[in-house]
Amino acid sequence: GQSVAKLVRDVRRVMEPYTASSLKERKNNRVKDYVSVSSHLGTSHLLIFSQTEAGTNLRIGRIPRGPTLYFKVNSYSLTKDCLRLQKSPSVSDIVFKTSPLIILNNFAGEDKGKELKLMTAMLQNMFPAINPSTMRLSDARRVVLFNYNDSTGLVDFRHYNITVKPVGVTKGVKRVMLAKNVPSLSGFDDISEYVLREAFASESDVEDGPENAITLPQDYAGRGNTKNEQRAVRLQELGPRMELCLMKVHGGLCEGEVLYHKYVSKTKEEIAADSRNRQIKLTNQARRRQEQEANVRRKKQDKEGDDGSDASDSDGSDGDGDMQDSDNDVIVEKPSKGRLAADDFGVDNYDPNEDSDSSDEGADDAVEEEDEDGDVEMEDRKPSKRAKTS
Repeated sequence: GQSVAKLVRDVRRVMEPYTASSLKERKNNRVKDYVSVSSHLGTSHLLIFSQTEAGTNLRIGRIPRGPTLYFKVNSYSLTKDCLRLQKSPSVSDIVFKTSPLIILNNFAGEDKGKELKLMTAMLQNMFPAINPSTMRLSDARRVVLFNYNDSTGLVDFRHYNITVKPVGVTKGVKRVMLAKNVPSLSGFDDISEYVLREAFASESDVEDGPENAITLPQDYAGRGNTKNEQRAVRLQELGPRMELCLMKVHGGLCEGEVLYHKYVSKTKEEIAADSRNRQIKLTNQARRRQEQEANVRRKKQDKEGDDGSDASDSDGSDGDGDMQDSDNDVIVEKPSKGRLAADDFGVDNYDPNEDSDSSDEGADDAVEEEDEDGDVEMEDRKPSKRAKTS
């Protein structure tokens, strides 16, 4: 429903900045669609939320070949619900510009099963590795906690913001140190009244005591958080919250051999039979794929052969047409230049002596004879339009 869609947005924000924030999902999308674009987006894991009548489920798979962890989400709380419980929540977009740290609590142990070791490796590889010797302290702004409960077998998911507070001072002085603007003292006769008004130790002041203080090795975000200063580390929950139960583990990406199942256990013979059936299925799929590729190549070759024969036929027809044109050029006799001029301008206005550049007498006689023949021919044809003479 809508609440699950909001949970997806909250979890995607937890994974910032290394997540596909602009990816748009559709109902008809399949796992292979996301795998095909994973290389372009630079994603290594796939988190899939689904909702059924039985409840909400979460699948965490390693791209492109698995494995895949199947969780049942027993309960969850959205980010807005977690912030609503706080007295003065404050969330800045700056903290989401760096990836969060990851804490895995109570996952190690000799009595833990193989599925828990696999879960530990999967959750750890979802977040980028850090190098403490080269890491900047100001980049540690958030932390993600996975806590395994031995008694219930559930995994608790939490998301916190890291802040540091001054130690060894009262709440009033702390407000003055952390405030951007000087507080109003109009209601006090002396500043000591403002300082001593909240001199009592609250629960948070006890947590920020000197025994819980650390020395900052580098400058940290915030006012006055410089190197070698004494500060107390505080965690502010950002949300969301989830309570997860591991149901099963697949060897592939949402498919393949079932490595672990919470409620189903098989004997060695059943596991071997399943493995043989899986190999037979994969062999049949590979054979069908080869047959399809061979059919595609054969059809492509046949199509290329048909195109080649059509091209040769068209070349032959063009050659015949050229020969016919050359024959027509031989048979048809084009009229002479003088005759074209007589047709265009009329016999009465046509002067053949204007077109003759030769001064030879024989040439003039030849032109006159040709012109006379041309005049006779023009008179016989009786042109429909003649130029008027003055």
